Amino acid sequence: MSNHPPTLDERPPDVGELTPPDRTLMGPGPSDVHPRVLRAMSTPLVGHLDASFVQIMDEVQELLRYTFRTDNKWTIPVSGTGSASMEAAIGNLVEPGDTMLVPTNGYFGGRMRSMAERAGGDVVEVDAPWGEPLDPVEVERAFDEHQPDVFGFVHAETSTGVRQPDVPALTDIAHEHDAYVIADCVTSLGGVEMRVDEWDVDAAYSAPQKCLSCPPGASPLTLNDRAMDKVLSREEPARSWYLDLSLLEGYWGDDRAYHHTAPITNVYALREALRLVAEEGIEERWDRHRAVAGELKAGLRDLDLEMNAAEECWLPSLNAVRVPDGVDDGAVIDRLLEAYDLEVASGLGDLEGDIWRIGCMGRSASRKNVEYLLAALENALAEQGYEA
Repeated sequence: MSNHPPTLDERPPDVGELTPPDRTLMGPGPSDVHPRVLRAMSTPLVGHLDASFVQIMDEVQELLRYTFRTDNKWTIPVSGTGSASMEAAIGNLVEPGDTMLVPTNGYFGGRMRSMAERAGGDVVEVDAPWGEPLDPVEVERAFDEHQPDVFGFVHAETSTGVRQPDVPALTDIAHEHDAYVIADCVTSLGGVEMRVDEWDVDAAYSAPQKCLSCPPGASPLTLNDRAMDKVLSREEPARSWYLDLSLLEGYWGDDRAYHHTAPITNVYALREALRLVAEEGIEERWDRHRAVAGELKAGLRDLDLEMNAAEECWLPSLNAVRVPDGVDDGAVIDRLLEAYDLEVASGLGDLEGDIWRIGCMGRSASRKNVEYLLAALENALAEQGYEA
Protein backbone atom coordinates (compact mmCIF):
# COMPACT_ATOMS: atom_id res chain seq x y z
CA MET A 1 0.00 0.00 0.00
CA SER A 2 1.33 3.45 -0.94
CA ASN A 3 2.16 5.91 1.83
CA HIS A 4 1.70 8.87 -0.48
CA PRO A 5 -1.43 10.98 0.13
CA PRO A 6 -3.91 11.18 -2.74
CA THR A 7 -3.26 13.93 -5.24
CA LEU A 8 -5.86 16.66 -5.40
CA ASP A 9 -7.30 16.95 -8.91
CA GLU A 10 -6.94 20.63 -9.85
CA ARG A 11 -9.45 20.35 -12.67
CA PRO A 12 -13.01 21.43 -11.86
CA PRO A 13 -15.69 18.74 -12.07
CA ASP A 14 -17.21 18.40 -15.53
CA VAL A 15 -20.90 18.70 -14.61
CA GLY A 16 -23.42 19.67 -17.26
CA GLU A 17 -26.71 21.51 -17.05
CA LEU A 18 -29.39 20.23 -14.71
CA THR A 19 -31.85 18.11 -16.72
CA PRO A 20 -33.97 15.95 -14.42
CA PRO A 21 -36.60 13.74 -16.09
CA ASP A 22 -40.15 15.04 -16.44
CA ARG A 23 -42.00 12.57 -14.22
CA THR A 24 -45.68 12.21 -13.42
CA LEU A 25 -45.54 12.00 -9.62
CA MET A 26 -48.18 9.60 -8.28
CA GLY A 27 -46.26 8.23 -5.31
CA PRO A 28 -46.47 9.13 -1.60
CA GLY A 29 -44.81 12.50 -2.26
CA PRO A 30 -43.62 14.76 -3.64
CA SER A 31 -46.54 15.57 -5.92
CA ASP A 32 -46.52 17.59 -9.13
CA VAL A 33 -45.88 21.30 -8.55
CA HIS A 34 -47.91 24.05 -10.19
CA PRO A 35 -45.93 26.34 -12.57
CA ARG A 36 -46.97 29.32 -10.46
CA VAL A 37 -45.20 27.82 -7.47
CA LEU A 38 -42.04 27.20 -9.48
CA ARG A 39 -42.14 30.78 -10.78
CA ALA A 40 -42.48 32.08 -7.23
CA MET A 41 -39.23 30.35 -6.34
CA SER A 42 -37.41 32.18 -9.13
CA THR A 43 -38.38 35.66 -7.91
CA PRO A 44 -35.70 37.91 -6.34
CA LEU A 45 -34.44 37.25 -2.85
CA VAL A 46 -34.88 39.75 -0.06
CA GLY A 47 -33.46 39.59 3.44
CA HIS A 48 -35.22 37.42 5.99
CA LEU A 49 -35.78 40.52 8.17
CA ASP A 50 -36.72 42.80 5.26
CA ALA A 51 -40.02 44.60 5.80
CA SER A 52 -41.36 43.12 2.57
CA PHE A 53 -40.53 39.60 3.77
CA VAL A 54 -42.18 40.27 7.13
CA GLN A 55 -45.37 41.02 5.21
CA ILE A 56 -44.95 37.74 3.30
CA MET A 57 -44.55 35.94 6.62
CA ASP A 58 -47.84 37.43 7.83
CA GLU A 59 -49.59 36.33 4.63
CA VAL A 60 -48.23 32.78 4.87
CA GLN A 61 -49.47 32.51 8.45
CA GLU A 62 -52.96 33.68 7.48
CA LEU A 63 -53.09 31.23 4.58
CA LEU A 64 -51.92 28.40 6.82
CA ARG A 65 -54.65 29.21 9.35
CA TYR A 66 -57.22 28.99 6.56
CA THR A 67 -55.86 25.63 5.39
CA PHE A 68 -55.59 24.13 8.89
CA ARG A 69 -59.07 25.55 9.70
CA THR A 70 -57.78 27.28 12.80
CA ASP A 71 -57.48 30.67 14.45
CA ASN A 72 -54.29 29.66 16.26
CA LYS A 73 -51.85 32.54 16.58
CA TRP A 74 -48.95 30.05 16.65
CA THR A 75 -49.25 28.86 13.07
CA ILE A 76 -45.95 28.89 11.17
CA PRO A 77 -43.87 27.20 8.49
CA VAL A 78 -40.94 25.43 10.16
CA SER A 79 -37.68 25.82 8.26
CA GLY A 80 -37.12 22.24 7.13
CA THR A 81 -38.94 19.23 5.75
CA GLY A 82 -42.01 17.64 7.32
CA SER A 83 -39.84 15.71 9.77
CA ALA A 84 -38.68 19.08 11.15
CA SER A 85 -42.24 20.23 11.88
CA MET A 86 -42.92 16.80 13.38
CA GLU A 87 -39.92 17.07 15.67
CA ALA A 88 -40.79 20.66 16.56
CA ALA A 89 -44.23 19.55 17.75
CA ILE A 90 -43.07 16.49 19.69
CA GLY A 91 -39.75 17.88 20.92
CA ASN A 92 -41.41 20.95 22.42
CA LEU A 93 -44.55 19.40 23.92
CA VAL A 94 -42.81 16.34 25.36
CA GLU A 95 -40.60 17.21 28.35
CA PRO A 96 -38.23 14.84 30.16
CA GLY A 97 -40.37 12.61 32.34
CA ASP A 98 -43.56 13.15 30.33
CA THR A 99 -45.37 10.09 29.03
CA MET A 100 -46.44 10.08 25.38
CA LEU A 101 -48.98 7.66 23.94
CA VAL A 102 -48.24 6.72 20.32
CA PRO A 103 -49.94 4.36 17.84
CA THR A 104 -48.52 1.12 16.43
CA ASN A 105 -50.65 1.00 13.27
CA GLY A 106 -48.09 2.42 10.85
CA TYR A 107 -44.55 3.51 10.14
CA PHE A 108 -44.96 7.07 11.38
CA GLY A 109 -46.25 6.06 14.79
CA GLY A 110 -42.82 4.50 15.19
CA ARG A 111 -41.18 7.78 14.23
CA MET A 112 -43.29 9.55 16.86
CA ARG A 113 -41.94 7.07 19.38
CA SER A 114 -38.34 7.74 18.41
CA MET A 115 -38.72 11.51 18.60
CA ALA A 116 -40.50 11.39 21.96
CA GLU A 117 -37.76 9.19 23.43
CA ARG A 118 -35.06 11.56 22.16
CA ALA A 119 -36.95 14.40 23.86
CA GLY A 120 -36.63 12.54 27.15
CA GLY A 121 -40.17 11.21 27.28
CA ASP A 122 -41.43 7.81 28.34
CA VAL A 123 -43.38 6.16 25.52
CA VAL A 124 -46.35 3.84 25.75
CA GLU A 125 -48.36 2.43 22.87
CA VAL A 126 -51.96 1.97 21.81
CA ASP A 127 -52.07 -1.08 19.59
CA ALA A 128 -53.79 -1.51 16.25
CA PRO A 129 -52.78 -3.63 13.26
CA TRP A 130 -51.06 -2.02 10.29
CA GLY A 131 -53.80 -1.11 7.84
CA GLU A 132 -56.43 -0.29 10.47
CA PRO A 133 -57.29 2.94 12.30
CA LEU A 134 -57.09 3.36 16.06
CA ASP A 135 -60.12 2.11 17.97
CA PRO A 136 -61.33 4.76 20.46
CA VAL A 137 -62.09 1.96 22.93
CA GLU A 138 -58.45 0.89 22.84
CA VAL A 139 -57.30 4.50 23.12
CA GLU A 140 -59.42 5.01 26.22
CA ARG A 141 -58.11 1.77 27.71
CA ALA A 142 -54.53 2.94 27.11
CA PHE A 143 -55.29 6.29 28.76
CA ASP A 144 -56.81 4.61 31.81
CA GLU A 145 -53.79 2.35 32.15
CA HIS A 146 -50.93 4.78 31.46
CA GLN A 147 -52.33 8.30 32.06
CA PRO A 148 -50.12 9.88 29.33
CA ASP A 149 -49.35 13.58 29.24
CA VAL A 150 -49.27 13.76 25.43
CA PHE A 151 -51.14 11.73 22.82
CA GLY A 152 -50.00 11.52 19.20
CA PHE A 153 -51.98 10.05 16.33
CA VAL A 154 -51.55 9.92 12.57
CA HIS A 155 -54.52 11.42 10.75
CA ALA A 156 -53.39 10.09 7.37
CA GLU A 157 -50.95 7.18 7.61
CA THR A 158 -48.75 7.33 4.51
CA SER A 159 -47.41 3.82 5.01
CA THR A 160 -50.80 2.07 5.01
CA GLY A 161 -53.26 4.34 3.18
CA VAL A 162 -55.45 4.60 6.27
CA ARG A 163 -57.32 7.71 7.43
CA GLN A 164 -58.21 8.02 11.10
CA PRO A 165 -62.00 8.54 11.19
CA ASP A 166 -63.85 10.42 13.93
CA VAL A 167 -60.93 12.45 15.23
CA PRO A 168 -63.09 14.20 17.88
CA ALA A 169 -63.65 10.83 19.57
CA LEU A 170 -59.89 10.62 20.18
CA THR A 171 -59.37 14.23 21.22
CA ASP A 172 -62.30 14.01 23.67
CA ILE A 173 -60.68 11.04 25.39
CA ALA A 174 -57.32 12.80 25.61
CA HIS A 175 -58.73 16.00 27.03
CA GLU A 176 -60.84 14.14 29.58
CA HIS A 177 -57.46 12.92 30.87
CA ASP A 178 -55.91 16.42 30.62
CA ALA A 179 -53.49 15.34 27.87
CA TYR A 180 -52.25 17.28 24.87
CA VAL A 181 -53.08 16.03 21.37
CA ILE A 182 -50.59 16.10 18.47
CA ALA A 183 -51.93 15.23 15.01
CA ASP A 184 -49.79 14.12 12.08
CA CYS A 185 -51.43 15.74 9.03
CA VAL A 186 -48.53 15.24 6.63
CA THR A 187 -50.60 13.44 3.97
CA SER A 188 -53.93 15.12 4.65
CA LEU A 189 -53.44 18.89 4.98
CA GLY A 190 -54.93 20.58 1.93
CA GLY A 191 -56.43 17.39 0.49
CA VAL A 192 -58.46 15.57 3.14
CA GLU A 193 -60.84 17.12 5.64
CA MET A 194 -58.95 18.34 8.70
CA ARG A 195 -60.45 20.87 11.14
CA VAL A 196 -57.95 21.71 13.86
CA ASP A 197 -60.16 24.00 15.96
CA GLU A 198 -63.48 22.20 15.55
CA TRP A 199 -61.86 18.83 16.31
CA ASP A 200 -60.00 20.23 19.33
CA VAL A 201 -56.46 19.33 18.24
CA ASP A 202 -53.76 21.03 20.33
CA ALA A 203 -50.93 20.79 17.80
CA ALA A 204 -50.77 19.62 14.20
CA TYR A 205 -47.93 19.40 11.72
CA SER A 206 -47.64 18.69 8.02
CA ALA A 207 -45.34 18.79 5.00
CA PRO A 208 -45.63 20.96 1.89
CA GLN A 209 -44.82 18.38 -0.80
CA LYS A 210 -47.95 16.26 -0.42
CA CYS A 211 -51.45 17.70 -0.89
CA LEU A 212 -50.13 21.28 -0.99
CA SER A 213 -48.01 20.46 -4.08
CA CYS A 214 -45.07 22.56 -2.95
CA PRO A 215 -41.36 21.68 -2.87
CA PRO A 216 -40.19 20.60 0.60
CA GLY A 217 -38.36 23.10 2.78
CA ALA A 218 -40.94 25.06 4.82
CA SER A 219 -43.34 22.81 6.75
CA PRO A 220 -46.67 23.76 8.34
CA LEU A 221 -47.13 23.66 12.11
CA THR A 222 -49.89 24.99 14.33
CA LEU A 223 -50.31 25.06 18.13
CA ASN A 224 -53.20 26.40 20.17
CA ASP A 225 -52.69 28.66 23.19
CA ARG A 226 -52.92 25.73 25.59
CA ALA A 227 -50.10 23.90 23.84
CA MET A 228 -47.96 27.01 23.50
CA ASP A 229 -48.41 27.78 27.20
CA LYS A 230 -46.87 24.37 27.94
CA VAL A 231 -43.96 25.14 25.61
CA LEU A 232 -43.30 28.52 27.21
CA SER A 233 -43.52 27.17 30.78
CA ARG A 234 -41.09 24.26 30.38
CA GLU A 235 -38.68 23.79 33.29
CA GLU A 236 -35.80 23.16 30.89
CA PRO A 237 -35.46 24.20 27.25
CA ALA A 238 -36.22 21.90 24.35
CA ARG A 239 -33.23 19.79 23.42
CA SER A 240 -33.10 21.21 19.89
CA TRP A 241 -32.02 24.85 19.77
CA TYR A 242 -33.01 25.14 16.10
CA LEU A 243 -36.55 23.83 16.68
CA ASP A 244 -37.14 25.44 20.09
CA LEU A 245 -40.53 27.10 19.67
CA SER A 246 -39.88 29.43 22.60
CA LEU A 247 -37.09 30.91 20.47
CA LEU A 248 -38.91 30.68 17.14
CA GLU A 249 -41.70 32.64 18.80
CA GLY A 250 -39.42 35.67 18.66
CA TYR A 251 -39.07 35.41 14.89
CA TRP A 252 -42.59 34.35 13.90
CA GLY A 253 -44.32 36.24 16.72
CA ASP A 254 -44.82 39.95 17.14
CA ASP A 255 -41.16 40.95 17.50
CA ARG A 256 -39.72 39.42 14.29
CA ALA A 257 -36.37 39.10 16.06
CA TYR A 258 -33.53 37.22 14.38
CA HIS A 259 -33.34 33.52 15.15
CA HIS A 260 -32.08 31.89 11.93
CA THR A 261 -32.05 32.65 8.23
CA ALA A 262 -35.38 31.48 6.89
CA PRO A 263 -35.49 29.52 3.59
CA ILE A 264 -36.80 32.53 1.71
CA THR A 265 -37.53 30.88 -1.64
CA ASN A 266 -39.31 28.01 0.09
CA VAL A 267 -41.51 30.49 1.93
CA TYR A 268 -42.27 32.15 -1.42
CA ALA A 269 -43.24 28.73 -2.80
CA LEU A 270 -45.42 27.86 0.17
CA ARG A 271 -47.20 31.21 -0.06
CA GLU A 272 -48.08 30.58 -3.72
CA ALA A 273 -49.14 26.99 -3.08
CA LEU A 274 -51.43 28.18 -0.27
CA ARG A 275 -52.83 30.90 -2.54
CA LEU A 276 -53.85 28.12 -4.93
CA VAL A 277 -55.57 26.34 -2.04
CA ALA A 278 -57.47 29.49 -1.12
CA GLU A 279 -58.45 30.21 -4.73
CA GLU A 280 -59.87 26.72 -5.13
CA GLY A 281 -61.49 26.76 -1.69
CA ILE A 282 -60.48 24.29 1.00
CA GLU A 283 -63.76 22.34 1.02
CA GLU A 284 -63.84 22.27 -2.78
CA ARG A 285 -60.28 20.96 -2.70
CA TRP A 286 -61.27 18.19 -0.30
CA ASP A 287 -64.13 17.31 -2.68
CA ARG A 288 -61.79 17.20 -5.69
CA HIS A 289 -59.38 14.85 -3.98
CA ARG A 290 -62.21 12.55 -2.94
CA ALA A 291 -63.79 12.55 -6.44
CA VAL A 292 -60.57 11.99 -8.40
CA ALA A 293 -59.28 9.37 -5.97
CA GLY A 294 -62.68 7.69 -6.17
CA GLU A 295 -62.19 7.31 -9.92
CA LEU A 296 -58.74 5.87 -9.28
CA LYS A 297 -60.17 3.40 -6.77
CA ALA A 298 -62.90 2.33 -9.21
CA GLY A 299 -60.31 1.81 -11.97
CA LEU A 300 -58.13 -0.29 -9.67
CA ARG A 301 -61.11 -2.48 -8.83
CA ASP A 302 -61.77 -2.92 -12.55
CA LEU A 303 -58.26 -4.40 -12.67
CA ASP A 304 -59.28 -6.77 -9.84
CA LEU A 305 -56.87 -5.03 -7.47
CA GLU A 306 -57.77 -4.80 -3.79
CA MET A 307 -57.42 -1.71 -1.62
CA ASN A 308 -55.49 -2.15 1.61
CA ALA A 309 -57.77 0.10 3.69
CA ALA A 310 -61.42 -0.53 4.46
CA GLU A 311 -63.92 1.89 2.94
CA GLU A 312 -64.64 3.66 6.24
CA CYS A 313 -60.96 4.60 6.69
CA TRP A 314 -59.93 4.97 3.03
CA LEU A 315 -57.43 7.78 2.51
CA PRO A 316 -58.09 9.56 -0.82
CA SER A 317 -54.68 11.21 -0.96
CA LEU A 318 -52.73 7.94 -0.57
CA ASN A 319 -54.18 4.78 -2.05
CA ALA A 320 -52.55 1.59 -0.79
CA VAL A 321 -53.18 -1.26 -3.24
CA ARG A 322 -52.45 -4.91 -2.52
CA VAL A 323 -49.95 -6.58 -4.85
CA PRO A 324 -51.57 -9.62 -6.55
CA ASP A 325 -50.10 -13.08 -6.03
CA GLY A 326 -47.39 -13.88 -8.51
CA VAL A 327 -46.60 -10.24 -9.30
CA ASP A 328 -43.24 -8.65 -8.47
CA ASP A 329 -44.09 -5.29 -6.91
CA GLY A 330 -40.64 -3.82 -7.56
CA ALA A 331 -40.63 -4.87 -11.21
CA VAL A 332 -43.93 -3.07 -11.77
CA ILE A 333 -42.62 0.07 -10.08
CA ASP A 334 -39.45 -0.02 -12.19
CA ARG A 335 -41.44 -0.57 -15.39
CA LEU A 336 -43.75 2.37 -14.70
CA LEU A 337 -40.76 4.63 -14.09
CA GLU A 338 -38.66 3.46 -17.05
CA ALA A 339 -41.38 3.17 -19.71
CA TYR A 340 -43.89 5.80 -18.59
CA ASP A 341 -41.95 8.29 -16.42
CA LEU A 342 -44.57 7.52 -13.77
CA GLU A 343 -43.72 7.29 -10.09
CA VAL A 344 -45.51 5.10 -7.57
CA ALA A 345 -43.96 3.50 -4.46
CA SER A 346 -43.73 0.21 -2.63
CA GLY A 347 -44.80 -0.46 0.94
CA LEU A 348 -42.94 0.50 4.11
CA GLY A 349 -42.22 -1.51 7.22
CA ASP A 350 -44.65 -4.36 7.84
CA LEU A 351 -46.22 -3.86 4.39
CA GLU A 352 -43.01 -3.82 2.37
CA GLY A 353 -43.55 -5.89 -0.76
CA ASP A 354 -47.27 -6.31 -0.06
CA ILE A 355 -48.69 -3.03 -1.38
CA TRP A 356 -48.17 -0.25 -3.88
CA ARG A 357 -48.68 3.27 -2.59
CA ILE A 358 -50.34 5.49 -5.17
CA GLY A 359 -50.64 9.16 -4.36
CA CYS A 360 -53.51 11.33 -5.49
CA MET A 361 -52.41 14.64 -4.03
CA GLY A 362 -52.62 18.29 -4.89
CA ARG A 363 -51.87 19.05 -8.53
CA SER A 364 -51.31 15.33 -9.17
CA ALA A 365 -54.95 14.63 -8.24
CA SER A 366 -56.32 15.00 -11.76
CA ARG A 367 -58.45 12.77 -13.99
CA LYS A 368 -55.78 12.92 -16.69
CA ASN A 369 -53.17 11.50 -14.31
CA VAL A 370 -55.53 8.80 -13.08
CA GLU A 371 -56.35 7.64 -16.61
CA TYR A 372 -52.67 7.60 -17.53
CA LEU A 373 -51.72 5.64 -14.42
CA LEU A 374 -54.45 3.03 -14.86
CA ALA A 375 -53.48 2.41 -18.48
CA ALA A 376 -49.77 2.17 -17.66
CA LEU A 377 -50.40 -0.09 -14.67
CA GLU A 378 -52.59 -2.42 -16.73
CA ASN A 379 -49.80 -2.76 -19.30
CA ALA A 380 -47.11 -3.33 -16.67
CA LEU A 381 -49.20 -6.02 -14.99
CA ALA A 382 -49.95 -7.73 -18.32
CA GLU A 383 -46.22 -7.94 -19.02
CA GLN A 384 -45.96 -10.07 -15.87
CA GLY A 385 -48.76 -12.35 -17.00
CA TYR A 386 -51.43 -10.85 -14.75
CA GLU A 387 -54.94 -10.82 -16.19
CA ALA A 388 -57.76 -8.82 -14.65
